[in-house]
Amino acid sequence: MTGNQALAAAIARLRAGGIADPARDARRLLAHVIGIDAGRLTLVLSDPLTPDAQNDFERALARRLDRQPVAQITGTRAFFGRDFHVTPDVLDPRPDTETLIDCALKVPFDTVLDLGTGTGCILFSLLAERPGARGSGVDVSAAALDVARVNRDRLGLDQAELVQGAWFAPVTGRFDLIVSNPPYIAADEMPGLAPEVRDWEPHIALTDGGDGLDAYRAISAGAVAHLAPGGHLMVEIGPTQARAVSDLFQKAGLVNIATHPDIDGRDRVVVAQRRP
Repeated sequence: MTGNQALAAAIARLRAGGIADPARDARRLLAHVIGIDAGRLTLVLSDPLTPDAQNDFERALARRLDRQPVAQITGTRAFFGRDFHVTPDVLDPRPDTETLIDCALKVPFDTVLDLGTGTGCILFSLLAERPGARGSGVDVSAAALDVARVNRDRLGLDQAELVQGAWFAPVTGRFDLIVSNPPYIAADEMPGLAPEVRDWEPHIALTDGGDGLDAYRAISAGAVAHLAPGGHLMVEIGPTQARAVSDLFQKAGLVNIATHPDIDGRDRVVVAQRRP
């Protein structure tokens, strides 16, 4: 069986299984089992697949048809121009979160704190884009921090410290920038999520089990004490949460509060500042 034949059959199977973008996913999975970049797949599609590659491709397709995310199957997700190691212990980095990176890179910072760091994709992207800056990533999950350490080492970002704890509990000192993509999905929204998210990503990183605002309450309560004068706080939000999160930040004494949309025009990031 050639790569072309295997790919055509895989696309048909994924489409029949209700996968939203079967061609993209089939190509990514085939490239993964062959061991090449997906952008080079066309160059080898006329070649026959080895028996091992065929077996690996079959197993990968079975996992995808079980609605496991592609990033968990391949172990890698691209984010802001870099590849990040992904496991079921962390959220799959998403393009929407790149809005947070864009906002953060518009303000000055030498120190950055990432609350609920997960893969570390936010913290490490910022440090890689801002040479000379240093940062800390906090996560309550030891398993998530193991993933973050892999990504830190792969990117060679020794200036990043990773510590375990809930929100500000293990944090000392003040930072020029605090960022977070916290669990913001309300409990009653969880059943409506795509199976790839609901059944495969860690619930602790998705929802607080309540109204989806508990993380913002904790962050707003500790932000002023951990921001340097004039420092910025930036958080990712769900598209209906801008007003509620902005109100929490205002009550905490933060100023210059603004909401920024993602590439689809949905409210995605709330920015605030500690008074200089």
